[in-house]
Amino acid sequence: MKKHYLIIFTLLLIGCSRSDFTKTIPVESRIVVEGNIEEGKFAEVILMRSIPINAVIDSSTVLNQVIRSAKVTVSDGIQEEVLRLKINPGTIPPFIYYGSSIMGETGKTYTLKVTYLDKTIESTTSIPKTVSITSASYQKKNIQENKGYIFLKFEDPKNEKNYYHIATQLKKQDSIFIPALYGNLDDNNFESSLVSLQINRGISLYPKTKFQPYFEDGNIIVVKLRTMNKQAFDFWNSWQNEIVNGQNPIFPSNTSLKTNIKGGLGIWAGYGQDIIIVNTNTVP
Repeated sequence: MKKHYLIIFTLLLIGCSRSDFTKTIPVESRIVVEGNIEEGKFAEVILMRSIPINAVIDSSTVLNQVIRSAKVTVSDGIQEEVLRLKINPGTIPPFIYYGSSIMGETGKTYTLKVTYLDKTIESTTSIPKTVSITSASYQKKNIQENKGYIFLKFEDPKNEKNYYHIATQLKKQDSIFIPALYGNLDDNNFESSLVSLQINRGISLYPKTKFQPYFEDGNIIVVKLRTMNKQAFDFWNSWQNEIVNGQNPIFPSNTSLKTNIKGGLGIWAGYGQDIIIVNTNTVP
C-alpha cells in the first residue's frame, strides 16, 4: 500500500494563489517542506516545489516537483548531520531525506537548513515533553451497529502549557497516521487535567469509500498522542480548516496555511509521542 504524505499534497498548489492565477501573473515556485523529528526517532524531510494552481495534478506532475538534489542539514546545537536521500517505493512521493545520527529528545531544539540551487530556507523547532496515554477504548453508541468511536484518556500536566495532535492508523489499511478529525487540542480548553475525549476518524487523502468519521468492528487501531509547540499547533489548525472546509486536500479552499519555514512553505516540527493499540474485536 502506498504511503501518501498529507501535508505535501495540501501545500503543492499554494505557491500561486487564486488571485495570482486570476490575474495571470507568473509567480515563482517555492520550496515546500514536510519535515519532523519525533522523540526517539530520526528526522524525516520531504521537499517539493509548489505547483501553479492551474496545473494538471497526476503522479507525473508530483514526481517532477520532487526536489532530489538539495543539501538538507539538521542540527541540535551540538551535532550536525546531513540527511541522506533515499528511495522508498512504498511512499508517494518516494524520495525522502532521512537522518541517522541525531535522534529526537524531549527538551532539545532542532534547526533545519535546506540549500537548493540559489535558495536557502531554514526553520527551528523543539520537542516538548511526551504526555502518556492513560487508556483508549472502542465504544459503540448502539451495540447492534458495527461502528463506534475511540475514547481516549490522558492526564494534562498541571502548570504546563501544552498543545496536542491526535492521529490514528488502521492496521493493514492505513499506510500513515491520519490526523483525527478535530484532533488538535489546546489545553486552555480543558475543564480538568484529567482529559477524556472522543476520537473521530480523520479524512484520508485517497479514501476508498465515502468518508465516515467512525471506526468499524474488526479494525485494529493505533492511536498516537503527540505533544507539539505553538507553531506546529497553528499549522495543524490551519491545515485542518482546509481539509474540513474544502473537503479536498489537493485543492485547498484558500491559501491561509500557517508555516514556520523561513523562505518557504510547510512545517518543520518536533513531537513528543505516545501510542496505544485498540483492538475492536475485543469489544463484546
